Amino acid sequence: MNLVPGRFTSNPIPVRGGKWQISTDGGMEPLWNRNGRELFYRSGSRMMAVQVTTQPGFSAGKPVMLFDREYAATEFPATGIAYDVSADGQRFLMVKESDASSAQTQINVVLNWFEELRRRVPTN
Repeated sequence: MNLVPGRFTSNPIPVRGGKWQISTDGGMEPLWNRNGRELFYRSGSRMMAVQVTTQPGFSAGKPVMLFDREYAATEFPATGIAYDVSADGQRFLMVKESDASSAQTQINVVLNWFEELRRRVPTN
C-alpha cells in the first residue's frame, strides 16, 4: 500500500508532498490516528496499525495486526472508508455483517426522549 497524504482522509495529516510504502501485503481504507503518529488500514479481514514519525523526516514502522475479524467493507461515499476510530485511537466503529437468520426486523425510534427522561427522572 502506498500512502499519499491528504488523499484518503480529512483528518489532519502530519506530512505533505511525498509518497511512502507502508505495507508490502497490500491494504485499503487508510485512516490517520488523530494524534498524527499512527496510521490504521485494513488488509482483508485484518485491522492493521503502523507507527509513523515525521521529524526530522517521514518514516514508518512495521505494520502490526490489531485484530482479525470480518466486517462489512461497504465504503461510505464521503470518505471511501467503512470504519472510524475514536479520538484516543483505542476503539473502532465498524459495521458487522449479520447472519440473515438472526437479522433484526424491527427498529425502535424514540422521539422526544429528553422529555421522557425528564418525566421519569425529575431533577428537583
